[in-house]
Amino acid sequence: MTPTLVQPTGAAHTRIYSYGAARGEIAVPNDDLIGPIDSSDEWIRQRTGIVTRTRAVAGTDAIDLATEAAREAIEKSGVDAAKIDAVIVATISNPKQTPSVSAIVADRVGSNPAAAYDVNAACAGFAYGVAQADALIRAGVSNYALVIGTEKLSDVVDPADRSISFLLGDGAGAVVIGPSDTPGIGPTVWGSDGSKADAVGMNHTLTDFRDGVAPWPTLRQEGPTVFRWAVWEMVKVARQALEAAGVEASDLAAFVPHQANMRIIDEFAKQLGLPESVVIGRDIETTGNTSAASIPLATHRLLAEHPELSGGLALQIGFGAGLVFGAQVVVLP
Repeated sequence: MTPTLVQPTGAAHTRIYSYGAARGEIAVPNDDLIGPIDSSDEWIRQRTGIVTRTRAVAGTDAIDLATEAAREAIEKSGVDAAKIDAVIVATISNPKQTPSVSAIVADRVGSNPAAAYDVNAACAGFAYGVAQADALIRAGVSNYALVIGTEKLSDVVDPADRSISFLLGDGAGAVVIGPSDTPGIGPTVWGSDGSKADAVGMNHTLTDFRDGVAPWPTLRQEGPTVFRWAVWEMVKVARQALEAAGVEASDLAAFVPHQANMRIIDEFAKQLGLPESVVIGRDIETTGNTSAASIPLATHRLLAEHPELSGGLALQIGFGAGLVFGAQVVVLP
């Protein structure tokens, strides 16, 4: 007789317990960047809404930023770090191809031997991580999960690239996710469009750099293409996430999109028809575009500035390189 396998089941619901954040140590104003791109402070503000951005010093890497953000999230969660049995890190700026950022951070924060892996989904990475943590806990594979978005994009920026160099910042945001008596994380709407992968991403490969046929790989983008896609296509995804969660835009307390560009954020909110009561994350103004870290960083700031948002619903949506996207509605801790 063939034995029957055991398949675990976990908590019926999950929620985000807490947020943690870390930003680069240096504030870099627009005036420090305009020379190589032959631009002006006014031009950058008008096109992006960025006044300054945070960047990390040479001795700080994405792993350090992730560790700092994770420690704050764990402390605020009230969960013993030793009980966290899954660590998911979203990043495109691991200083090494391997080992993973997640395994190192898990050890640093006291969650060893948690399952640990990195997610490379660029600016959608945090939303992907939240979706996976939610599924792991409800499947009984994990009890508590730590999800981190961390980037040191200043390592992969060409100061003379007018398409993206002035947008990028460094930072990390983290959350602790665990079981809940009521639903705290809505269904995730996610996907990709790899046919447009050239719209935003790295301009060379590491092997080309190794072989001396290309300079150090850096990020670049086709700004108009990304803008149109983000505003028109991602609004559809945001609406799908609201519908899947069974709520409407008027039910939201906050809207936290990826901090790509202030014009995109404002147009996004307009297309969604958000009421004035919805608080919108605009962390890009002083932090810059931090890719996978931007949603948790923006949410962390909103909660600090608007504690009344606690317990309210937030729609978060990430989108970026490889035209990868992910969106879900969550209950704010």
